[in-house]
Amino acid sequence: MLRWLIGGGREPQGLAEKSPLQTIGEEQTQNPYTELLVLKAHHDIVRFLVQLDDYRFASAGDDGIVVIWNAQTGEKLLELSGHTQKITAVITFPSLESCEEKNQLILTASADRTVIVWDSDTGRQVQRVSCFQSTVKCLTVLKRLDVWLSGGNDLCVWNRKLDLLCKTSHLSDTGISALVEIPKNCVIAAVGKELIIFRLVEPTEGSFEWDIIEVKRLLDHQDNILSLVNVNDQSFVTGSHVGELIIWDVLDWTIQAYERNFWDPSPQLDTQQEIKLCQKPNDISIHHFTCDEENVFAAVGRGLYVYNLQMKRVIACQKTAHDSNVLHIAKLPNRQLISCSEDGSVRIWELREKQQLTAEPVPTGFFNMWGFGRVNKQASQPIKKQQENATLCSLELIGDLIGHSSSVEMFLYFEDHGLVTCSADHLIILWKNGERESGLRSLKLFQKLEENGDLYLASSL
Repeated sequence: MLRWLIGGGREPQGLAEKSPLQTIGEEQTQNPYTELLVLKAHHDIVRFLVQLDDYRFASAGDDGIVVIWNAQTGEKLLELSGHTQKITAVITFPSLESCEEKNQLILTASADRTVIVWDSDTGRQVQRVSCFQSTVKCLTVLKRLDVWLSGGNDLCVWNRKLDLLCKTSHLSDTGISALVEIPKNCVIAAVGKELIIFRLVEPTEGSFEWDIIEVKRLLDHQDNILSLVNVNDQSFVTGSHVGELIIWDVLDWTIQAYERNFWDPSPQLDTQQEIKLCQKPNDISIHHFTCDEENVFAAVGRGLYVYNLQMKRVIACQKTAHDSNVLHIAKLPNRQLISCSEDGSVRIWELREKQQLTAEPVPTGFFNMWGFGRVNKQASQPIKKQQENATLCSLELIGDLIGHSSSVEMFLYFEDHGLVTCSADHLIILWKNGERESGLRSLKLFQKLEENGDLYLASSL
């Protein structure tokens, strides 16, 4: 295994635009990922990683192939070829609890307007669907109903045998960009700047056919929706290209919180740097969300923001977490957050508590979320004073993984096997906990010596 010296230093961006990017030295004492394996199998951009079980994952991208890997050893297990163009969506379809064969299925959609179902254990192509009128951009599985949905210019519902159960009419030429399941047999589809609520109707004694009914359209976003995820059992969150963040009630689909400004141009804050950073639209685009029971973590342009659900406010932010747009984030145990970016880096952050009075103030325009009604300026003064004295958090950089030479599209976290990243440089990197790997190698060595009797001979000398 290759020993990797993680370089924290970066070249300056020049005098014309000095970035406030946080850096870290080579002695990254809190960063466990000190070894790596470079995995080569793809011939184009690798965009997707999907975890299959505790030790396997699948990768897919613009070369149209799917590769299954061993996350522990980095061994390439299977290569699945069947698509003629780039893969646009990947999802797993677990086997039924009552089924004797517990094989995991993989569904892949492609720009060749097909969806293929694969057996992840054998690599066999189980079935292919090629009746689509447009490219399928997203897939989702409704496990309780044992069906899966495909989203393109329309929304289709399929069973496990790949029978088309029902479909909507043509929705939009732009297509469905994201799908999320919500209660009452409903799903939410992001179509351009609209959210469309659909309800699935199961067969009954009076009707033996499935149906999908449009229930409501939510028109509150002003630009295309880029991110859509469930927060918890009560809410889901959406983010748009121009930085609108909306938290919705999952049952009645009303707005719980809403923010459309990501910087405050008020002169007393001396935020010329922030204003400069936010001149381009993609600097405030919300590319990805991840959530836990307390917070929503948002990738906004080049920055990271932590919004506390109970306090209904931002408790931490790194306005320039990367040199380029942040594409993917994930919350880890021990209050850690990982982010990857178009700049080719993967960074590890720790959420730490601090006093607002001793910290850099968070501009009021950042995620200053509100519900219905408007508080007058005089009444808001005590609230503002209370917020300024409240205990907030900071995102402290504890690790900087430099290994890819191009945009890092996403990553997977394995508790026992490390971190997996995929990139536009056609590579996959398996980052390993150096201390853990060293211990495992020592253990294997002692076991081998014991099997050969060498350990006993050495101890008797």
